[in-house]
Amino acid sequence: MITPIEQLPAGKKIYFASDFHLGVPTPEKSLAREKKIVRWLDQVKQDAHAIYLLGDIFDFWFEYRHAIPRGFIRLQGKLAEIADSGIPIYLFTGNHDMWMFDYFPKELNIPIIRKPISTKIGQHTFFIGHGDGLGPKDHTYKVLKRIFANRVSQWLFARIHPNMGIGLANYWSRKSRLQNTVHDEVFLGDDEWLVHYCNRVEQRQHHDFYVFGHRHLPLDLPIGEHSRYLNLGEWVNFCSYAVYDGEQLSLLYFEKADA
Repeated sequence: MITPIEQLPAGKKIYFASDFHLGVPTPEKSLAREKKIVRWLDQVKQDAHAIYLLGDIFDFWFEYRHAIPRGFIRLQGKLAEIADSGIPIYLFTGNHDMWMFDYFPKELNIPIIRKPISTKIGQHTFFIGHGDGLGPKDHTYKVLKRIFANRVSQWLFARIHPNMGIGLANYWSRKSRLQNTVHDEVFLGDDEWLVHYCNRVEQRQHHDFYVFGHRHLPLDLPIGEHSRYLNLGEWVNFCSYAVYDGEQLSLLYFEKADA
């Protein structure tokens, strides 16, 4: 689905972002954040060779056959514009928006990716994913993820009228850990489970860069002696993203949020 990029054209860059969590904590704050994300996209499209969005773009998303959650039209329009211009966008599902199906591929020509992928970009190898359910611990969520990913569960939820189904999901979504826009994530040091996961992958196959979201903390950490792990943070508090210029992968910030 993702074609390796053997050589990055001169002046072009690859952009990575995740965890926009559009929809929380309030419609007003979500809309302001959506407009900021659109400004970021307008900026990066000037030199983007590809854009990777690594999940939890929405705090809740479920596609009925003939209905999708209301709102987020500015983001969708900007993504459609960029994709139509010929810049590839790759959209990964996260734990909050795993119920994406064919809307983005059919309407916006943006492929959906559900598992971490290994790919080559220029002279470097990348391992890219959202990050949920990987590594040790978090056993409860891993069970829930299997339930939510089950086709029967999805079919049953689709039987609920959208007014009730989306309304109920949005209610619980606003109970999420980002509802109060507080920096509630704590760096776990040696217990960072995505670091453990990356180290295990590195033992099997070398990658120069490991890029994930989910943890809500901007992180740049070594993996072994020759690799790095970047966590992209989130856009409620940090507005952080990563850019690869063919040589370096850097963690940057856009119009940093007032927190």
